[in-house]
Amino acid sequence: MTLITEAQHTTLLANGIAARDAARAGIDFDPKPVVKLFTPHWYGRWLLTEIDPEHPLRARLRPLRHGRRPPVLGLDNSHGKIKFTVAADPGFVADKPLSIYAEVA
Repeated sequence: MTLITEAQHTTLLANGIAARDAARAGIDFDPKPVVKLFTPHWYGRWLLTEIDPEHPLRARLRPLRHGRRPPVLGLDNSHGKIKFTVAADPGFVADKPLSIYAEVA
């Protein structure tokens, strides 16, 4: 089971390239999230803004709760030794950049 669509993957990869280029140029990059992931039977919520172009099948997640270290998640819904389900919110449409979501959280 995959967590994101092909179109979302393309957007996330483009954002990853833009984020890398912005970091190299010393420019802030604050995109709108593309995917909202959650755990249906737990309180985990993450916004996904980009994929590392060097590792396009792995993404760092930005947790909505302050102070949490972002985990690395395989985009094929693999979860290692911890057994929980991660799902994408199909109705999520970002209306603001990630920094605003972080302020609200």
